[in-house]
Amino acid sequence: MTASTNLFAADADTSKPVTNFGPDFPFAFDDWIKHPAGLGSVPAHRHGEEVAIIGAGMAGMTAAFELLKMGLKPVIYEAARIGGRLRSQAFEGAEGVIAELGGMRFPESSTAFYHYVNMLGLKSKPFPNPLSPATPSTVIDLEGKTLYVEKTADLPPMFKEIGAAWTKALEEGAGFSGLRQAIRERDVPALKVIWDKLIPIWDDRSFYDFVATSYAFADRPFQYREVFGQVGFGTGGWDSDYPNSMLEILRVVATDCDENQNYIVGGVEQVPRGLWKLSPHNMAHWPKGTTLESLHRGAPRPGATRIERAYGDKIAVTDRWGDAKLYDAVLVALQSWLLTTYMQCEESLFSAKMWMALDRTRYMQSSKTFVMTDRPFWKDKDPHTGRDLMSMTLTDRLTRGTYLFDNGDDKPGVICLTYSWMSDAMKMLPLPVEKRVKLALDALKKIYPDLALEKHIIGDPITVSWESDPNFMGAFKGALPGHYRYNHRMYCHFMQEKMPAAERGIFMAGDDVSWTPGWVEGAVQTALNAVWGIMHHLGGESPANNPGPGDLFDALKPLELPD
Repeated sequence: MTASTNLFAADADTSKPVTNFGPDFPFAFDDWIKHPAGLGSVPAHRHGEEVAIIGAGMAGMTAAFELLKMGLKPVIYEAARIGGRLRSQAFEGAEGVIAELGGMRFPESSTAFYHYVNMLGLKSKPFPNPLSPATPSTVIDLEGKTLYVEKTADLPPMFKEIGAAWTKALEEGAGFSGLRQAIRERDVPALKVIWDKLIPIWDDRSFYDFVATSYAFADRPFQYREVFGQVGFGTGGWDSDYPNSMLEILRVVATDCDENQNYIVGGVEQVPRGLWKLSPHNMAHWPKGTTLESLHRGAPRPGATRIERAYGDKIAVTDRWGDAKLYDAVLVALQSWLLTTYMQCEESLFSAKMWMALDRTRYMQSSKTFVMTDRPFWKDKDPHTGRDLMSMTLTDRLTRGTYLFDNGDDKPGVICLTYSWMSDAMKMLPLPVEKRVKLALDALKKIYPDLALEKHIIGDPITVSWESDPNFMGAFKGALPGHYRYNHRMYCHFMQEKMPAAERGIFMAGDDVSWTPGWVEGAVQTALNAVWGIMHHLGGESPANNPGPGDLFDALKPLELPD
């Protein structure tokens, strides 16, 4: 056990920080973007040339910002709002009091993402995960029994045994300590040897298979696997991920995605919106003070509805009102399913194998419901027990995870009443927000029978079901066993020199394309891959002393499994 956000931590080595360095493609994106030589340049005759960016989420805005620095003119198409799944919604009448409907917790290992957070001068604070430093107390409610804990030492023996079994399972099944150390040291040869051996072993096997067949859990009762799935590691219950490929889980824990998480004060949507308004330093071609916002005269173009090849090497993008524009390069930074649903995308732009990969993307359902409270009342002490009136709550009931956000004693508080996934999220899908709140309050009443939580609610609740939004159709990708080959095709697509001419010039980015779906670092890293690809496609290059991901691709490329 450690004192981090993790209930079931895998190691306690802190000699060097773990970052999202690989393991599939161990390129130092964080070093590349902060190098004083810059990411690269395009020929002078390309300056001012338009490049289409379809989707204004974190991936699209990262790419647009970096391409602007090179002297290109990003033309951003957005069907809804800037930010994508980084969506921060303010409660009516309460300035600075927000509900994070999409991404809300960001591990410190996401060093490329935090490069932009720091550039914008935004502040972050520890996220109130179970047993994290930001969480005064945690309640674990399973099978009708409620456990109140303030620190990991308070956990009963069974929980500690489950934590030890998880640590042992990772070591026996993945050589975990060696994997982590290679990531810490950024030892590429060692990392490639370890990870490339794990890929064929665990691509075809699920998270549940890993747990159930490990020697560490094999001699334990089924209840141990059940509790591990309900309580999870780090952020709450993970049994909704049990069907996923074990490779996906190994990436999460190996790169500390589920450890040491922060939230962005004032809302994470400030990051993509900040890039929209920020004028880059050391910008080529454009006059000082130029921003993405100024180039668009205040608003992105309407959502794109059609992408097709035109006039040989050009790509035509048509918006929802029928206006078509021609580009030499197009970046698609949206959920892959939208290429075959929301918009018409000419089939010849991608190979048949790539369409297979895009269509086989499988999205995780997710539902959240938030309420605003008159104050952070949960910090009050129960006069009979001396405990906090309410705690961060993990449960097997309908709410699953309940999180408490303290904005200060002089400001309203926010409670994420319920954060659920997959089948639990689907239970909420057809219900109006008032019914969702009522069900959550009824479930929490069974855990806190003496707490009149409803008396503290002010304003209107806020809810989201990402699978019901036609611009998303789900929260994020969750790779199933056997999906490594699909992910490989999508991730490596930015390397286009060997592709047929008809498939060049259209690039992809976003956490759909990344190896770490659901984590914003994957969106940023794939955006930077696409920036290199677009720059290279337009005849540009990275400086010799700061080679980009494409320049080092042959040495670092992900293992390719045979078809």
